[in-house]
This record gives sequence, C-alpha cells and structure tokens, in this order.
Amino acid sequence: MHKHILFYLIVFFISTQSLKAQEKDQYVILISLDGYRWDYTEKFRPENISKFVAEGSSAQSMKPSFPSKTFPNHYTIATGMKPENHGLVNNSFYEPEKDQTYVINDRSLVEDGYWYGGTPLWVLAEQNGLIAASYFFVGTEAPVQGIHPSYYYNYDGGVSNLTRISKVFEWLELPEDERPRLITLYFSDMDDVGHGFGPNNETELKKKITKLDRELGALFEGIKSFEIDINIFIVSDHGMTDVPKENLLNLDQITENINARVVSNGAQAHLYLDNPLELEEIYLHLNTIDGPFKVSKIQDKEYYKNIDRHRNRLGDILILPDLGFYLADAQGMVKYQNRSALFKTNVFGEHGFSPEYKDMHGIFYANGPRIKKNELIPTFQNFHVYPLICNILGLPIPDDIDGDINVLEKILKNEQP
Repeated sequence: MHKHILFYLIVFFISTQSLKAQEKDQYVILISLDGYRWDYTEKFRPENISKFVAEGSSAQSMKPSFPSKTFPNHYTIATGMKPENHGLVNNSFYEPEKDQTYVINDRSLVEDGYWYGGTPLWVLAEQNGLIAASYFFVGTEAPVQGIHPSYYYNYDGGVSNLTRISKVFEWLELPEDERPRLITLYFSDMDDVGHGFGPNNETELKKKITKLDRELGALFEGIKSFEIDINIFIVSDHGMTDVPKENLLNLDQITENINARVVSNGAQAHLYLDNPLELEEIYLHLNTIDGPFKVSKIQDKEYYKNIDRHRNRLGDILILPDLGFYLADAQGMVKYQNRSALFKTNVFGEHGFSPEYKDMHGIFYANGPRIKKNELIPTFQNFHVYPLICNILGLPIPDDIDGDINVLEKILKNEQP
C-alpha cells in the first residue's frame, strides 16, 4: 500500500516538474520598421532580416488599417483595434468636444492620454503584473488608462538605433523581478528614405536597408546570449508609393468657398462642416470638380466602418486622391518644393491611401521559441497581431478588440518549449 502511494507521489512530482518546465516565462520584443514595404526584403535581400524570416514565420504581407498612416496603424497594432475604434482616426483630426485638432508633432497632445482608447499591450501587461518597456512606440508616451510602461522614453529621432538596441540588452540583464517581459521598439529609417526618394529609388533604399540590417543583426546576435525565451516580432505600419511632383493636388482650390474646417491633407482630407445640413449640397458640389480624387461621406461607412465610437473625430466628408496623387494646401506645396530641392528629386514617397492598394502593405515576421519555423501565411489585417502576443505572454484577451486569435494561432508551436 505504501509503495503504491510512494509511486503516485513520484509520478505526481515528475508531472508537476514537467508542467513547470513547459510553463517557462515567455518574453516578447515587438519591433516596428516604419514604412517598410511588403516587398523590400525580397527586393533587397538584407542578410540578417532574410535569415530571420527564413528561420521563423512570415506573412505574404500585412494589411494596414484605414488610413494607412503612422500613428493610427502603430496604435492599431498595439491595441488590436481599428482606428475608428481606438480613437486615433488619422495623423491629424479635429475633436469638436475639446475644440482641438490632434496633430502628431504637438508634444502636449501626443502625451495626453485623453486621445488614446483601447488597452495597449503595455497597459494590459502592467495591469496583469508583467513589466513592460518601450524605446519609442506610438502611445507609450501618454498615460493610457493612467498607465505608462515601467520603462519608456519620449520620442527623439536623434537617438541612434544602436543606442535603442543597447538599452534592450540592459533591460534584459535586469534581475527577474525588474526585467520587462514585453519590449516595444521603433525605427524610422525606411520611412525617412522612402518619403525622401520614393520606394523605387533602389540606390538610396539599399543603402539605408543595409545599415538597418546590420543594426538588427547586432540585436539578433545579442539576444542569443540570454538564457530566456525571447520571441521577436518585426512589423511595419504601412508601405509606400511613388508620388511625382506634378501629381500634387491643390487642396485649397478644391475646398474653396466651402463652409467647413479642413483637417489633414495628403492621402485624405477630413471636412467638418459648419452646417451639417449642407452635407448633400457640398457633397454634390465636390463631385462636380474634375480631378483624380474621390469624395466620400463618412456616414456611408465606406472607409471607416464603425462611426459610432468616435463619430465627431471623423468629420462629415472625406476627399481621397487616387493612388499616386496627393493633396497639398499652400503650406504643403511649399514643403514639397523644399523637399524636391533638398533631395534633388521630383518623385516622393507617400502613404495613407486605401489598404486595398498593395503598395500600402507592410510586413509581419516572427521568430522565437513559440514560433513555428518555415511557416508562410497569407496576407492578414494588422489588428490580429495583438491577440497573438497576448497568447504568448499569457495575458487575457479583451472582448472589445477587432483582432481574432484564430487568424495567427497557426504559427504557434503546439507545445510550450
């Protein structure tokens, strides 16, 4: 009898220890390469990124949310919610309730938690007892739900990539009770060069991607020295398309004599009408203007599908140029003239257009102990990244997100390492 009890105790102990081994803490590093178009890796063959892709899982492309702008899509990746649901509906937009226009270069607004809805990954982590860290990621500078990552920095584009990477190593060397389980990183290199020269200037893009690849190679190599399970995700917020200088559309002329606040430009302009009763009249008027652009009523839900949560931020009418054309007000026209002189080119790179255009698509690469090797998946929408990272970190997935764990769960190994 005693022998049987001893046998079962031994089996129970072994099973418990095996289960504990399987439940080894997982770490996640989420890296954003701003403006890294879906086809850059295949086109330029950067050594370290290519190896990272070959040894892990990747998607044919990652489809951004509308509009394919930097702030809305970074925050979509961070929250698992479409822009019309999390509140950052564009890089700039008007908020009637505060009588303020959110713009991404106004530090007081960027650092104000009022503008940010949803539950970003770092907030969810901190709420559930995990430490989070960020070296630049949209939303981390604001106290969303009153919470910052335990470690974070206000954005400064002058900080080198290697400085950011070395800080990751410092964080991972911390004692376990101080060490972040979630780290977010941001690099702007490909967006910068893409805007300056367009996505088809192979000389300039290859130069920039080669440097970025060396820096990421240093990160990948350094990660190997840590005896912890680190899963790395590399994503981008959007792609890029060529806009010839002669394809600039004069937004001031298009909206002349219209009684409305016009906010944003580029791939879309939001019109907030002084008198909403004039909606049909103004819509019909804009449609009489001949040009390579489309006019859409917000209420038709053609681009923003859910207009209930942040209806006031969306305005009444959208003006959307065709791919390869770009709206510019008087200030924008001067900006492009200066850019043309600075980069000595008459072709620029831009984004913000409908995600249905493949040029707007970004990347999704994953590698780590929980990730399958040599797994290629079809194009998917970027809000599905959020529940995947929640799954790996053991975090509860909020009910109100747009992301679905079933979309990316296929790249996970069936058993814990």
